[in-house]
Amino acid sequence: MVTVSGMPKPRILPAESPSPEAVETLAKLPALDGRPLNIFATLAHHPLLLKRYIALGGVFLAFNQLPAREREVVILRVAWRTGSEYEFGQHTRIGLAAGLDDAEIARIATDGTEEWEAGDAALLLAVDELQATDRVGDDTWSELSGRYTDAELLELLALIGFYRMTAGILNSAGVELEPGVASWPPGAAPGR
Repeated sequence: MVTVSGMPKPRILPAESPSPEAVETLAKLPALDGRPLNIFATLAHHPLLLKRYIALGGVFLAFNQLPAREREVVILRVAWRTGSEYEFGQHTRIGLAAGLDDAEIARIATDGTEEWEAGDAALLLAVDELQATDRVGDDTWSELSGRYTDAELLELLALIGFYRMTAGILNSAGVELEPGVASWPPGAAPGR
């Protein structure tokens, strides 16, 4: 793939003239400098997919049962494990607002869980195990099920899957980071 400034060249550019249905959906979404985020503008090529994507994503971001900080630990780990720089950059911003600090975000983008308290370590391991084997291991499940309700566990599993899907879209379509949005932490690289 051709790269520009080290980033893959977009395969699908954001829609320049989205349909009225897509414009209506985009108007309700977060923007940066008055422009829709590139992920949403790219999905605008398929208005129904954009609308349904936003509906499901909204479950995790607006109607979530998991605490916001824990949600962002999971999303950032998924982004790192899948090599999704766009997802990592956007959720660094959201993670900071949810209570993570720069050092925690940098640690998410490293192998291992030794320096984490048990609850955060279990969240990171759930992502790692689902990424590796499509199943959370028994020890990790035991730790998680001691902390979360069944509804929260289902949300956690769906959250991981949703952001793995999102990473596949972002990476494959080559969606570019918006100017000024963080990339990987210093010294970090994607951790497949």
